Amino acid sequence: MDELQRLQHWYRRQCNEDWEHTFGVTIDTLDNPGWHVCIDLIETELEQKPFASISRGDSEDDADWIICTVEKSQFVASGGAGNLTELLGVFLSWAEA
Repeated sequence: MDELQRLQHWYRRQCNEDWEHTFGVTIDTLDNPGWHVCIDLIETELEQKPFASISRGDSEDDADWIICTVEKSQFVASGGAGNLTELLGVFLSWAEA
């Protein structure tokens, strides 16, 4: 499965006729250009799971960069215009481990 299929599978597993009405997954664009991903972890098996933040590259000078962290019960990731698949892969590798 590719990252999008894996994300869809993870999302479907969270949907319980309650979670999806309040929480979810957001993928948005940045103006530098790049991507921003926010995934709610509240009421999931990941809510208390430790995550080691990742930071690679420089968003000011490089089109190939990522920043991934967990804050306020959300997986939050940003990256360059060509890094969306990598951002999703970071989340999924952690979620599926």
